[in-house]
Amino acid sequence: MRNQVIQGDCLDILPTIKDDFIIVTDPPFNIGYHYNSYNDNMGADEYYEMLGEVFDGRKFVVVHYPEEIYKIAFQIGEFPEKVVSWVYNSNTAKQHRDIAFFGVKPDFKKLGQPYKNPTDKRIAKRIAEGKEARGYDWWNINQVKNVSKDKTNHPCQMPLEVMENIIKLLPKDILIVDPFAGSGTTLLACKNLGRNYIGIEMSEEYVEICKQRLIVL
Repeated sequence: MRNQVIQGDCLDILPTIKDDFIIVTDPPFNIGYHYNSYNDNMGADEYYEMLGEVFDGRKFVVVHYPEEIYKIAFQIGEFPEKVVSWVYNSNTAKQHRDIAFFGVKPDFKKLGQPYKNPTDKRIAKRIAEGKEARGYDWWNINQVKNVSKDKTNHPCQMPLEVMENIIKLLPKDILIVDPFAGSGTTLLACKNLGRNYIGIEMSEEYVEICKQRLIVL
């Protein structure tokens, strides 16, 4: 069952996965995106009940707007272990999202990043020795725009770097499951990093996009 994309409703498929797994996902935001087989304009209670059914009792990492992560935490009665801010330049009112780790502690030693103060003498010495800083909890990564060369027909495609950063912070020997696979960015990040994955997606069109990205890239 590993390393594949499954078409269907994640609420039906998640209970059939017997291996230990961590959910890593950028779920529908319920703000009216025009998905081709999903209503992204549910009532608030219905929306959080649906996410609660997906996440409750499981280890998961979710990408969402900060206020929505608070509501998810309230819905399941659990606080995140860690929160990372992903910021980006855009012409929209919202210019950052948060990445919350529930039930799993990210290991920032696994994510090397350039030092923020390279002119400091001590830091310059470390750079000369080929060292990197441990991962920071603030990532500045551009969104996937319509002019991006890797843009698919999915309306809300995640940047590959964001999902790769998340996967790098997690244990290597555990299955990664994305119940809202969309364009398959989480799955591609797993493939690039040699991790086992399962993607679940309702739309036949988006499943094909996932499969093509996993084959071609």
